[in-house]
Amino acid sequence: MRRLIPALTLSSLLMGLPLPGAALLGLAGSQALAQAIDMSHGEQVNISSAGPQTYDHDAQTVTFVDQARAVRGDVTIDADQLIGFLRKKAPDPNAPPQPPGDAKADGQKSDGDGAMGGSMELYRMEAIGHVHIYTTTDQAWGDKALYDIDQAVLVMTGKALKLTTPQDVMTARDVMEYHANTRMSVGRGDATVTTNDGKRIKADVLVAFSKPDNAAPAQAKPAPGQNGGDSTAQRSSKLDRAYAWGHVMLRTPNETATGDRGVYVFDTQMARLIGHVHVTSGQNQNNGASAIVNMKTGVAIMNPAPGQRVEGMVIPNEASSSKPGDTHP
Repeated sequence: MRRLIPALTLSSLLMGLPLPGAALLGLAGSQALAQAIDMSHGEQVNISSAGPQTYDHDAQTVTFVDQARAVRGDVTIDADQLIGFLRKKAPDPNAPPQPPGDAKADGQKSDGDGAMGGSMELYRMEAIGHVHIYTTTDQAWGDKALYDIDQAVLVMTGKALKLTTPQDVMTARDVMEYHANTRMSVGRGDATVTTNDGKRIKADVLVAFSKPDNAAPAQAKPAPGQNGGDSTAQRSSKLDRAYAWGHVMLRTPNETATGDRGVYVFDTQMARLIGHVHVTSGQNQNNGASAIVNMKTGVAIMNPAPGQRVEGMVIPNEASSSKPGDTHP
């Protein structure tokens, strides 16, 4: 059973708050994680749209169309369409028991009557079409997104998937995920992380972990009249390490390293690659079964497979060598 109802009635049903043109929805979960693009904490979400809002009693969903927007804390979701999935709130174990008949005396109806009376909560959100999720520092784009509020997991699909922070950019072809509780970002299908200092990590599947908020170095308080410099970097998540599987490539302006799988630590700029490893610097190349590569200095320690040898190709520096006919004092 689908009913098209005005925003005033919808707000009254969900929270008892008459807010024309918008709805305030109670939410499951209350974890105070200050992670970017995380809607798992806070008291309520404000959803609005330029078009009609539809409540489906049977499916327990509420749908907003045409320039739909959901806001919770400093996180905003914009999309062509937003669908909120609702469920009955679990009873508060600390609340005193109500005598029989009090619920109806307060104007609330039973579940069979179809009215929610503020007893429903939002546990999942789906965004469809031109999805843009953003905070003051981080942004994500896709064609479709599903956010599980209980698990604090965002899954995005579509073309041109992209997640940006002040320090790096992640792109993927097939799927992009963000797990707020574990600070984990996942890119599937030609996934790439590019840092703002010119380093690039590419693989079939990339799993990157951000540092906890309290691991970020403290910054001096800006003097009066100053804008605080890189204060946005302190508020945004910063990558700690990345794991890569399938057609792995690590690239700096001077070196390129490839392998079957690997791990990269952003602070130390150290990488470990395993399987069909090739490290190239200019025209020079070393091949082996595994390697530890310092992407900052370009120094690589190459290891052979059992019973095999490390192979390398070194091109002489002809620019510094003597040419026939050169004369020397």
